[in-house]
Amino acid sequence: MSKPRVYLLAYTPDPEKLVFLAARTCYSNKGFEDLLKEVSSRDGSSFIQSVVKRGHHSVLEHAVFTFGIEGISRACSHQLVRHRIASYSQQSQRYVSYEKGFDFVMPSSMKKHPKIQEFLEGVKRLYGELLESGVPKEDARYVLPAGITTNIVVTMNARELLHFFSLRLCHRAQWEIRELALEMLKKIKDVAPNIFRGAGPPCVRGPCPEGGEGCGKIREVREFFEEFWR
Repeated sequence: MSKPRVYLLAYTPDPEKLVFLAARTCYSNKGFEDLLKEVSSRDGSSFIQSVVKRGHHSVLEHAVFTFGIEGISRACSHQLVRHRIASYSQQSQRYVSYEKGFDFVMPSSMKKHPKIQEFLEGVKRLYGELLESGVPKEDARYVLPAGITTNIVVTMNARELLHFFSLRLCHRAQWEIRELALEMLKKIKDVAPNIFRGAGPPCVRGPCPEGGEGCGKIREVREFFEEFWR
C-alpha cells in the first residue's frame, strides 16, 4: 500500500517574515517602512512561536501553501474537501476516462479477501462496456468504487493547515487521511518551522479532548512528534 504523493507546488515567499510583519503590526505604532526594516534585521522565530502558542492565529492567514496530491482515494478526498477554508481543483470523473483501467487504494484489512480482485476486475469491465454502449463518462462513473485514486490541488492558509493537522493527525483519524496530513506537514516543516512546530493532534500540546474515547496512545503519539521535530 503506497503512501500518497504530495508536492509543495507554491507558497507565500518568506511566509514567516510575512507572519512576523502582520503580528508586529498588531502590537506596534510603527509604520510599514520601519516595520519592514525591523522584520529584515530581526530574528522573529521566538515571536512567531509565541504568537502561535497564544492563539493569535489570524496573522497566520496571510501565509498560503498550495499542494499537489496524487494517489489518494476518492473516499479520502471526500474527507479532505470538508475543510472548507481552502481551494480545491480535483481530477474530474466527468472528463477523465478510466477505460484502460484505474488504480485503487487497497486498505490492508481488505488485501487478503478472496473476492476483492474479482470485484475490481468486474468494475473495470463493466465501466468499459458502459462507455462502449454509448453511456457518457459522467454517468458511467456511478459504478466506480470509492477507493479509486484521484489527483487534487489544494490551497490552504497556515491557520487552516494547523486546524487540519490538529484533526487529521489525531490517531483516531482515518488512516489514509492521517498519512496524507503527515506527508503535507513533512513538505512544509522546513519552509515555516516556527509556524508549524506545534502542529499535530491536541494531545501533543495538552490533554486529549476525546477524554475516555481517546486512542489510548498519547505517549506514543507525543514521542513520535518529539522525534519528528528533533
